[in-house]
Amino acid sequence: MTLVLEDNLEITGHDLRLAWPLADLAAGDTASPFMRIAPVGSAARVEFTDEALAAALQDRCPDLHRTDPSASGGRLRLVLWSIAAGISVIGLAIYGVPAIAVRLAPVIPAAIEARLGGAVDGQIGKILGDPPVCDDAPARAVLDRLIERMTTDAGLPVGPAITVRRHAIANALTLPGGRVVVLSDLIDQSRTPDEFAGVLAHEFGHVAAHDPMRALLAASGSSFLLSLVLGDLTGSTIVIAVGQAAISAGYSREAENAADAYSVEVMRRSGGDATALATILERIAKDDEKGEFAGLLRSHPFTAERTTRIRTMAGTETIGRRILDETEWATLKGICRNVPAKSAT
Repeated sequence: MTLVLEDNLEITGHDLRLAWPLADLAAGDTASPFMRIAPVGSAARVEFTDEALAAALQDRCPDLHRTDPSASGGRLRLVLWSIAAGISVIGLAIYGVPAIAVRLAPVIPAAIEARLGGAVDGQIGKILGDPPVCDDAPARAVLDRLIERMTTDAGLPVGPAITVRRHAIANALTLPGGRVVVLSDLIDQSRTPDEFAGVLAHEFGHVAAHDPMRALLAASGSSFLLSLVLGDLTGSTIVIAVGQAAISAGYSREAENAADAYSVEVMRRSGGDATALATILERIAKDDEKGEFAGLLRSHPFTAERTTRIRTMAGTETIGRRILDETEWATLKGICRNVPAKSAT
């Protein structure tokens, strides 16, 4: 190949003849004596080590070492695409992941959901200070019979696994895989077995609708995407989000209303007082200033409209029913009798 510098940079060789205008030439970033020349915007390149030719080109082409606009444009496009990608990820985290979770949760295999539920259960235990399990045998037998009575023909995707833990906060937490963690103060603070059963049936409603799985997917998915954008890939954000998703599920109003309706139907079918859920929610709102029901109120937000709807759905024919007799209720309330009290963390 032969290079001749005249009015143009002429390049000739076997079946090759090019003439590049000097005004169009730009030099690549190389180390002397090596030099790379190309017309701006062209994919063609010529490389040489002739120092005399290099000096002559620099004399004849004042803009030889200018920035290649195509390269600048490429960097600009890269920056713009990066910004757009970041905005897209954030938008997906805020809007897309919850929508995806709604559709994905019901089709996740039961075995996978069960494993996720077990992992979340362990995290919840740590967050709550590892409260001990209450397993007094006679009380557990009463609870198991109650659960069987309430869940027969209930349309649940899995059989619920109920664990009672000794804790000074009145609450019930529903986890993926049909797990429900009952904190013992909920039983202590319930004045009738139907109040406790009404809350438990409400949790079964969340199981039936796959709400815990949706909340977990939305919380952990958003946290992962946002962590990716922010460069925090340690996983700590995801762990916090998963734990908080279970403790303060933040279900939509529609999800809460559907779980309330499910509770009313279960209580009516099981022979209990279908209005009892409204009763305990009303007392929660009244006693909240004392802090007795803070945990339950956070995860089961109270509204007068909500309790009115529950009472309307329940009607009056079930008022006065008891889902357990007094002996059974007294036995169930002693489920933690063999477990030392542990303060809330």
